[in-house]
Amino acid sequence: MARFPKGYVKPTSSCPGCLAWGDFRGRLCPACYMFGRGHDAAECAGCRRVQPLKWDYCRLCWCQARLGAKTVDGQLTEGADVRGRLAAVRHQQLFFVGMHYRRRPTPQARWKGGRRGAPRKPPPAPAWRPDPGWRQPPLFEQIPRHFDRLDPADADLASPWLAWAKYLAHRLAEARGWGRNIRFAVNRGLAVVLTGHVEGDVIRHTEIFSPLRSLDLPVGHIVAVLAEMGIFEDDSEPSFERWLVGRLEGLAPGIRSEAERWTRVLRDGGPRSLPRREGTVWLSLNQVRPALLEWSNRYDHLREVTRDDVLAHMRTVDGRHRRDQLVALRSLFTWAKRQGLIFRNPTSRIKVGQNEYAVLQPLLPEQVERSVAAATTPAARLVLALAAVHAARVAHIAALMLDDVDLGNRRLTIAGRVRPLDDLTLKLLADWLDYQRHRWPSTANLHLLINNQTANTTIRASNHWISAPMRGQDATLERLRVDRQLEEALIHGPDPLHLAEVFGLDEKTAMRYADSARQLLLASPGEPLGGAVRGAE
Repeated sequence: MARFPKGYVKPTSSCPGCLAWGDFRGRLCPACYMFGRGHDAAECAGCRRVQPLKWDYCRLCWCQARLGAKTVDGQLTEGADVRGRLAAVRHQQLFFVGMHYRRRPTPQARWKGGRRGAPRKPPPAPAWRPDPGWRQPPLFEQIPRHFDRLDPADADLASPWLAWAKYLAHRLAEARGWGRNIRFAVNRGLAVVLTGHVEGDVIRHTEIFSPLRSLDLPVGHIVAVLAEMGIFEDDSEPSFERWLVGRLEGLAPGIRSEAERWTRVLRDGGPRSLPRREGTVWLSLNQVRPALLEWSNRYDHLREVTRDDVLAHMRTVDGRHRRDQLVALRSLFTWAKRQGLIFRNPTSRIKVGQNEYAVLQPLLPEQVERSVAAATTPAARLVLALAAVHAARVAHIAALMLDDVDLGNRRLTIAGRVRPLDDLTLKLLADWLDYQRHRWPSTANLHLLINNQTANTTIRASNHWISAPMRGQDATLERLRVDRQLEEALIHGPDPLHLAEVFGLDEKTAMRYADSARQLLLASPGEPLGGAVRGAE
């Protein structure tokens, strides 16, 4: 094709190949250019011009022969032989560029569930657990199946177990808002794992996890259907067990067994103790681990540890770490004394001491501006407003439900407390709800904040995902929450009763905010008060 300088506009002209008139770049029209790339030039048997030829005829003669073979409505006559009409061409009908392109019919507009106008795929017929009938009891124990050897193409699609599973999968999909792709993948995975399934077989997590993951199939959704059928057994190792083995590594055998029993009692509870949250259990074992590693070099059991050993270890830490480790050690040795594992509690009469809180400092405007700039998504902006305006905790934000939002009356319920909606939060809520409606229109999750992982379930988003946009900023969600409560104390006066009523704070926490606000108000302008900002509760 001819090269033209930048900015040059070629005037409307006629193509020297097909004589078509129109706007096109280069010397030839696009159709003649592509026709010439695949055919050699010679004298045309019809028009006697030297042009690229296909079976001795140029493109212009081919267009005229095709035009003669068409009916009145522009369609080719049934059984028409365009090549046989080339010899009968005696004249040329001029045309415009693009009139003889082979245009594909315009597809109908697609919509959810298939092409518009086409009937949607009917749901699977109701099915129930297959009747086992008479069966021979197994002579030997069940041999583990190898699901990784199964090919989806060899799946038994006529299995009654698969029909029952598809029906249950359809009901779960309707209840939890699974999308079309997830439904297809779940049915494909069920066809793989239920091929050859008979009454009495149990499908275990360790058997299907790797084969399904290698096929890029949603293991969690398939497991939900199998659990609904009552044929699934979760034999996977809990993450707590792997963590506990790693944390107890390096301890003396006697100390290791005693620390493991104490950790399990914290998690599961006992005759005279309630179970703790898993995060509390992790924190407690992490606090006592440095001391247990040190004593494992000299002792084999906790009963050999003396009061002097505890005091010597406490002298190696200070501040908050000393208090936290001493509280955890007191819990360990108190439990050991109650179980009769030690003769005397070496941590008794060692005072923990009062935790000295620093004066809470307000955030600088630059710190808040950087956090605002980091909130680039509708969810992040809403989370930022809930923490900075309504002083909501991360866990409370993640637990918000759609029923907690009353846009008509401008009310928002956070942790059981009804709060009025300001203009900013109202706008961000409307933006997020509009985005959620377009992003996940079929979700059945009733939580206010959802993501790609929770949109197909009914669980809430994790605290990690909620706080991720502000992680690494000076003004994190926790510091924004503290700053909002401190701002309330500075504006309306250091009144603990007012803070407790507005934010639902504990009396000691409200008094701490009031004390910090009082010291900030009494300080001279420009005189900073020392101390880092920490969570007040």
